[in-house]
Amino acid sequence: MGSNPTPSAGSRDDGFVRTVGIDMAAEPRKTASAVVEWRPSDVVVTHLTLNCSDADIIGLVGTADKAGIDCPLGWPEPFVDFVLAHREGRPLAPTDLAARRHLVYRATDLALIAQSGARPLSVAADLIGHTAMRVAGILSALAAGGCAIDRAGSGIVVEAYPAAALRAWGIYRPRYKGPSGITTREAILSDLRAALPQLRIDADQLALCHGSDDALDAIVCAMIARAAAIGRVTTPDAEQARVAKTEGWIVVPNGPLGELAIGTRS
Repeated sequence: MGSNPTPSAGSRDDGFVRTVGIDMAAEPRKTASAVVEWRPSDVVVTHLTLNCSDADIIGLVGTADKAGIDCPLGWPEPFVDFVLAHREGRPLAPTDLAARRHLVYRATDLALIAQSGARPLSVAADLIGHTAMRVAGILSALAAGGCAIDRAGSGIVVEAYPAAALRAWGIYRPRYKGPSGITTREAILSDLRAALPQLRIDADQLALCHGSDDALDAIVCAMIARAAAIGRVTTPDAEQARVAKTEGWIVVPNGPLGELAIGTRS
């Protein structure tokens, strides 16, 4: 189901910036993709669809100037070391609940918890690990195809977290997920359009977002990618940057949504 055909890499006019957003799931069902073109006069959602395969995602990201994927891009380094030590039978210290915190959460997760109180799902201990395994394969395929991949975010892909971005932009509303969140999603879309008046989203796309939080999150991921492209997101410190190369780094916007449009920055 989609409102526009998949764009081709050569279809962009000079002056356009194309960002892609992927709301990932462990399988194509529940995986959504969006393409947003940032033009000199407006911001247009040119593609929005559900049920995206790995090939769909790889093709779309290959057309992007920047892409945001809503999924952890790696696992905590202490967790990887723990599993390897366990496999090899090396001695392990007892792990109480406090000690396990650094096994289940990455540096970027702990930073986000400290900064905002948001609590990302643990890629080491929650079902999102299935989705991360899928993303690992997609990133590998993109790298093999010549895309610059850096889990810390300097390549074509950044790790997005829509709820954190909406909070940063001051338009987050709780309980927007699932069938009961239709009215809330309508309100979020209204807020997005008010904060970014250049946004052009057609009636079919609006209906898709009203019916699917995955579609809405895909558009938000594309907006996060734009924020990353212009350097208006949080960045890791020196120690965090070291581990972000393997663990991934959640980029959170640190400027207003309206600043993302071309020609609005001073």
